[in-house]
Amino acid sequence: QRGWPSSKQATKRATARAHQVHMLPPLTLFPMGGHGGAPNDILPLIDEAQLTQVQPTPKRALQLLGIWLPLWFAPIAITALWLGRQHVAVISALFFAKMAVVTFGGAYAVLAYVAQEAVAHFGWLSAGQMLDGLGLAETTPGPLILVVQFVGFLAGHHTPGALPSAVSALLCASLAVWATFAPCFLWIFLGAPYVEQLRQQPALTGALAAITAAVVGVIMNLALWFALHTLFGAQHAQPLPGTAIAMPVLNSLQWPALLLAAIALGLTFWRRWPALHTLAAMAALGATWAMVGLSSH
Repeated sequence: QRGWPSSKQATKRATARAHQVHMLPPLTLFPMGGHGGAPNDILPLIDEAQLTQVQPTPKRALQLLGIWLPLWFAPIAITALWLGRQHVAVISALFFAKMAVVTFGGAYAVLAYVAQEAVAHFGWLSAGQMLDGLGLAETTPGPLILVVQFVGFLAGHHTPGALPSAVSALLCASLAVWATFAPCFLWIFLGAPYVEQLRQQPALTGALAAITAAVVGVIMNLALWFALHTLFGAQHAQPLPGTAIAMPVLNSLQWPALLLAAIALGLTFWRRWPALHTLAAMAALGATWAMVGLSSH
């Protein structure tokens, strides 16, 4: 009985068939030297000479700015003319536009900033609602877009101004998504031609390594914020020189949440359960706990 061909044999056959119908230029996917060949011996599917390199010029940069900056801010400006600069839709859109400029490091680094500003500074939603949004975001591969939409929606719903709550919520959610992600295209088109040049700068490489370490700290900050507001029902501001940090009120400890966290840690690090199995078990336990009325909320 013939078995299934190996992945290398299947790839060779497919490549040979593609050569016959003129789909690909002749190339060698696997070196003839057997398994001992170095990875560098494998030729790329696309020759670098066939790639088009866009040359960065000041004229090109100005053209891109002239296209994408009006596209980015036009919806915000129109909303400001319609509802006024003090409407929550304009304020939240400008906040998310600033966030798109000053933050980097991935979704978890950005969400720490969003959580603290939306809850502590603007008061658009409560800490519990922010936790709900972060939990909802973790159910998808793209948490950032869900969280900014969630925050914008609740901001518009809680302070609608002259608009109906539903209309204000939808408007704020739409502007939040647009203000956050429209500039991504500007950064890509504007900065992509400079990437290869920047990668060759040792000083910049060292700076990016330091930034990577800082991003890890920011993500840890989000984890601590998440734990603080999940495990404790109340917090207080502890003043420090030049700032203040949130500290838990110890007698507000949420025992159900602490028990679930301990079970999750045990399943993950002691029993070595897969992440999806652990999440499913915790969701089932949490839902059961809430339904039987044992939660202290």
